Amino acid sequence: MRFYLTTPIYYVNSTPHIGHAYTTAIADMIVRHHRQRGDETFFLTGVDEHATKVWRVAQEQGLEPQEYADQIAVPWRELPARLNAVNDFFIRTSDEGHKRFVRDFLQRMYDNGDIYQDVYAGLYCVGCEAFKNEDELTPDGLCPEHGTKPEWIEEKNYFFRLSAYQDKLLALYDERQDFVLPGFRYNEARSFIAGGLQDFSISRAGQPWGIPLPWDESQVAYVWADALVNYVSALTYARPGEDLRDEFWPVVHHLLAKDILRFHCVYWPAMLLSAGYEPPKQLFVHGWLLLDDRKISKSFGNVIDPLELIDIYGADPVRYWIARAVSFGQDGSASVEGVRERYDSELANDLGNLLSRTTAMIARYRDGNLAKVQPDAPVDFESLRRDVSDRIDVFDVTGALDQIWDAVRRLNQYVTTEAPWQLAKDDANAERLDRVLYTLVDGLTSVSVLLAAYLPESAPKILAALGQGEDISLERVRNGGADAVQGIDASEPLFPRIELPSAAA
Repeated sequence: MRFYLTTPIYYVNSTPHIGHAYTTAIADMIVRHHRQRGDETFFLTGVDEHATKVWRVAQEQGLEPQEYADQIAVPWRELPARLNAVNDFFIRTSDEGHKRFVRDFLQRMYDNGDIYQDVYAGLYCVGCEAFKNEDELTPDGLCPEHGTKPEWIEEKNYFFRLSAYQDKLLALYDERQDFVLPGFRYNEARSFIAGGLQDFSISRAGQPWGIPLPWDESQVAYVWADALVNYVSALTYARPGEDLRDEFWPVVHHLLAKDILRFHCVYWPAMLLSAGYEPPKQLFVHGWLLLDDRKISKSFGNVIDPLELIDIYGADPVRYWIARAVSFGQDGSASVEGVRERYDSELANDLGNLLSRTTAMIARYRDGNLAKVQPDAPVDFESLRRDVSDRIDVFDVTGALDQIWDAVRRLNQYVTTEAPWQLAKDDANAERLDRVLYTLVDGLTSVSVLLAAYLPESAPKILAALGQGEDISLERVRNGGADAVQGIDASEPLFPRIELPSAAA
């Protein structure tokens, strides 16, 4: 099986914030899970550089756009690695390979008769990089997302005949009921299509920063006509000398936030059909992280720096908080305090203490030696493995983690109920004590494998502390899968107490 997952490519008009880390980290969790299943995967993320707002920021700083983009791309490239996300390629829309591909892609649309020249006159929100109708604005005429007044633009440019694809898009949606997830986002996209599609501009005449159109180099591609194409273009040059389109394009899945639903779920499939490509296999539209009930955005000045959180807590706790704090797919409130609460109560207490108690008891009561016996079954791990995989298949990343954490808590309850410290007081209970200790190691082994997609640093530490090797394939998740082992020592705290700097306290 193959699995290809993309994040949106992020605007580089500023440095990353937690909203960008949110999508990237979730994407990595999904891809890691598929790798554990034995799938051949490709994970793409990157940055969108040819935007009006990027060009303006460069001007404000007295830099050429490319010079500015080269500088600001550095922290964006570092973000996945700091999050322990292992992407296969990081694309920049200023890559020569991407620019060549975009020109060919747009030429295909032009040759198909789907592009024509006309005059555009209307409102444009630079923050959204999108043209706006008046009914999309607040009563004061402001963009509801950015709180800014759109600019009036009037220019002669090129349009894509989106209207010609209305029936084809409706047929696509009706044929593939899971084309867009969650279901209410599918309904939103389909309703937009059914309401009637208008042609949209795919070029800009007044901006020098962008990819020149192949048939008219006096104009550049509109940022979305450039950026969306990255999902295909990357496959043509990510691995030198290889073209991965046949392998991975048929299994592409896009992750995106709800504010760019129209571009991805309506414009993008139509553009692909025009250029002779199949639409993506599936799109998942997630909600926003909110702070004080507002989207986290540089425009609102309410950003959270993910790298600062990682510096304090480490990447795994930040990833865990991202996956657990808000149900993926929905809007939800985020707070720095929430990271600390999850760290202390769940990671350190529920999971870390379970590992510490288990290894300490084996070291104390069995001289570090674990016998393999028939375990109890406080958790049906085969069933849990199937449930987690089923949830990941529909992007229920939070629900899958909730089920794993329920298993962690049931193992803790098992310790309390069985009280191995009491069993150890009487040699007559030796067989029962062996069974309890093995059940705990067996359960922790399965839990750590399931958590490996979420906690890629911590899960291998659990396996190592239990002497259970490095294999994290999902086949290991079963009752009775742990090995007998010698030399288990009481483990160091998996999530040690953190003293917060005064500014973060």
